[in-house]
Amino acid sequence: MTFNRRHFIGTAIAGTALLSAPMVRADGHAKPRVVVIGGGAGGATAARYIAKDSAGAIDVTLVEPQRRYYTCFFSNLYLGGFREMESLGHSYDKLATDYGINVLHDLAMGIDRDAKTVTTAQGYVLPYDRLILSPGIDFVDGAVDGWDVSAQSVMPHAYKGGTQTQILKAQVDAMPQGGTFAMVAPPNPYRCPPGPYERVSMIAHQLRANNPTAKILIADPKERFSKQGLFQEGWDNNYDGMITWIGSEDGGGDVSVDPNAMSITIAGEVTQVDACNVIPAMQAGKIAHIAGVTEGNWAPVNATDLSSKMDPNVHVLGDACAQGDMPKSGFSANSQAKVCANAVRGALTDSRVFPARFANTCWSLIDTNNGVKVGATYEATDEKIARVDGFISETGEAPEVREATYEESLGWYEGISADMFG
Repeated sequence: MTFNRRHFIGTAIAGTALLSAPMVRADGHAKPRVVVIGGGAGGATAARYIAKDSAGAIDVTLVEPQRRYYTCFFSNLYLGGFREMESLGHSYDKLATDYGINVLHDLAMGIDRDAKTVTTAQGYVLPYDRLILSPGIDFVDGAVDGWDVSAQSVMPHAYKGGTQTQILKAQVDAMPQGGTFAMVAPPNPYRCPPGPYERVSMIAHQLRANNPTAKILIADPKERFSKQGLFQEGWDNNYDGMITWIGSEDGGGDVSVDPNAMSITIAGEVTQVDACNVIPAMQAGKIAHIAGVTEGNWAPVNATDLSSKMDPNVHVLGDACAQGDMPKSGFSANSQAKVCANAVRGALTDSRVFPARFANTCWSLIDTNNGVKVGATYEATDEKIARVDGFISETGEAPEVREATYEESLGWYEGISADMFG
């Protein structure tokens, strides 16, 4: 069916969508139409900036199944006891009421690139002039022997914000004294490169206070990991003897798990565990594959506007895209969204388009007031988004430097939340 205003109002009254401005109309609409799929750091930012900067000249529809969005970034601080879960949750209300974005809480199920339409689970057909995909990540089937998503309540991945994070925290809190927590770390590339190791730090922080004889075991298929020197220094200084990291050279990539027996096998050695965080290999969210804009696990894009290399009318942002040197992070997705929004607005309204510039910073908390960071700036080239320069915290920094870095991260979270949701 065509997604029209009369049908939408009826659906909104039934409680299945958030009513805001008039919805997308049939072909021949006087305004260009942009449909954004995915309401995270990429999608919500892109929708807001297109709506805000076009001053009503473009109809923007945001398709997102969740009514309240819980950020994956900063969820580790919830695990560490530094934040409440509700502080990570955000509403889409302002995007509708303040920016006139048509917010549809529904699941995108199909994309017809020839007809330029999106079909949703509720049966709506949304026409578009430009389509922006920001679906985040899904997991590669069979990436960890013995695990699939049916086991995520027993061995949670906790790599999508919300319930999974709460499950993991509950399992860590319920560990017996002297118990063992295990993590299966993911192979590159994946969402938030420092994320698994900040998570280990935060879980160690909780265990040190409540279960000081507990042990943490990390099975890692990589030879090295982001901020490795900083994390290992922090682990030695704050959690001495608690954390064991097994990299690829020692069999960290030869792993299987048994959710029923609550065991992990590393290079043939079986260990009984009390809680286990399995973070599998990742790929672009399913809708990107359905749209036919992926090669392998990710969606290749042009650096200047994040347009798909398969279709210039489709743009892919954030974790789902293969763009070059930027890490997959909330900061990166937000930065890419602004470039994409400017390009899409320019293409549809013949307004000025600024040169593409990108930035990223990833903060991590190791212990109380012990923050570290890594970041870089980037530019668009013919081949990719290319790194220009970068920075990283140093080992041995003074406590006041680390505390300032942590405070900086708190300011960033408040800023990006406002940038996404208004």
